[in-house]
Amino acid sequence: MEIVILAVVIALVAVGLISGLVVSSRKKKQLPPSAPSSTPTLTPPAEPHVGEEAETPRDEARRTIEEVGLPGAGTPVEETPVVIEPEIPELEVPEPTAGRLVRLRARLARSQNSLGKGLLTLLSRDNLDEDTWEEIEDTLLTADVGVAPTQELVERLRERVRVLGTRTPDELRTLLREELVTLLGPDFDRTVKTEGGEATPGVVMVVGVNGTGKTTTTGKLARVLVADGRSVVLGAADTFRAAAADQLQTWGERVGARTVRGPEGGDPASIAFDAVKEGIAEGADVVLIDTAGRLHTKTGLMDELGKVKRVVEKHGPLDEILLVLDATTGQNGLVQARVFAEVVDITGIVLTKLDGTAKGGIVIAVQRELGVPVKLIGLGEGPDDLAPFEPGAFVDALIGD
Repeated sequence: MEIVILAVVIALVAVGLISGLVVSSRKKKQLPPSAPSSTPTLTPPAEPHVGEEAETPRDEARRTIEEVGLPGAGTPVEETPVVIEPEIPELEVPEPTAGRLVRLRARLARSQNSLGKGLLTLLSRDNLDEDTWEEIEDTLLTADVGVAPTQELVERLRERVRVLGTRTPDELRTLLREELVTLLGPDFDRTVKTEGGEATPGVVMVVGVNGTGKTTTTGKLARVLVADGRSVVLGAADTFRAAAADQLQTWGERVGARTVRGPEGGDPASIAFDAVKEGIAEGADVVLIDTAGRLHTKTGLMDELGKVKRVVEKHGPLDEILLVLDATTGQNGLVQARVFAEVVDITGIVLTKLDGTAKGGIVIAVQRELGVPVKLIGLGEGPDDLAPFEPGAFVDALIGD
């Protein structure tokens, strides 16, 4: 009996030990993960979702400092402001105007060779019969010399060749040069008037149809005047063409000339008036006014030009009204010249794009049409390709050496 009781006690003890081991094993499996170490682990920031702003490295650094608890956490880092000085464009120094046409002679000669050489070739024929003289006339008319000037030139050439018996190439070239220079009017005063009065600057108004290079010519003329030591104020009164004022201002900034402008579509006469007023206040030597240039067939434009002229003259008389014509337009340029001359008193002509045409005879034709001289010619796209017109240098380029 005692043996049985002992066996039962041993069995109970064994069951108890086994249960304790099982419970201990289960508790170990359910223990929470170990506490984090005192050194934090830095992880890269997550990619931002659509619509969220990505963290910058500065934001990440600030967040890390706050998490770790280092000194200065939460205090924004002061930034040293960066001051960017505005870039001041270096002023350009335009080429001197004295002898500029001579320097550009080669460019002019390339575009005019067909006229000059054609005339010399015809005049050098052994027999100058009627057919030859008709060819000479056709050559001159094709170059836009005009009917009346062509007939006059041919008659004078025929007479001198017959009387003088001029036949050698050098003699023919000299003869042709003399007659062409005479036809160009060497006695014209081709000075651009910019003197003004004692208390007022010289005022120059530039007119012409859009597309002739009117605004560009105004900017180049500013360079001509600056090259001659004059101070200039520009008036951007062409308010109907988009970006005309910006274009003119860019030309002015290159040489240090200030531009007076107004809102797009504003009153051109008001801007012209203010430009002259500013020129007086600043003591400028010259005020150049770029005017609107919509089609010459538009009555409104002509009325506007007349208004600009009247308003400007409240300060004093206009010293110069320059008409800009595109040499490539030929006889159509003469039509434009007539219409503008009816509205404002044209005092001088600027012929542009002579470098791209063999129609140099338009110089003669337009002078005959208006009775006013060509004062400036444009011979290229360069900023200093506007030159004072010199009849002798022009003819030399026309007929070559």
